[in-house]
Amino acid sequence: MAHINDLPSWVFDETDHTFMNEALVEAAIAGARGEVPVGAVLVHDGAIIARSGNRREELQDPTAHAEILVLGAAGREIGDWRLENATLFVTLEPCPMCLEACRQARLALIVWGTPDPLMGACGSVLDAAEDPRLHPPIAQRGGLLADNASKLLKEFFAKKRLSS
Repeated sequence: MAHINDLPSWVFDETDHTFMNEALVEAAIAGARGEVPVGAVLVHDGAIIARSGNRREELQDPTAHAEILVLGAAGREIGDWRLENATLFVTLEPCPMCLEACRQARLALIVWGTPDPLMGACGSVLDAAEDPRLHPPIAQRGGLLADNASKLLKEFFAKKRLSS
């Protein structure tokens, strides 16, 4: 299996970059609020219909990951929890909880930024996206603007360490 960093640059097009940059904006906003800087946007029919950053601290909710918030907002926006023709752009490789929520929402594709060596469920720690026991598999591609997303996370945690 090829590592995500081995993906050629042509895997992602200009539109992918545009939407991931929007997710990076959400991540930066989350970081400025004191949240772990992860951002997500959900695209349906070529337009962003939901966007969010992490809100676990603000909402005191362990499930308030950017992906979960975006899925809920998107379902309310289109009036259906089934998001079959939608693509999620998220700055950090989804954790098992978020990946399963994406599978339940029946997303067409997940595009993620930087790998998560602690909780990544798209190949870094486990490959739940492709696990045949968890039907159906969900399409995903990782590594888009990974350096940008990683930089936000590293700067956030460096500041946290300095202030503690």
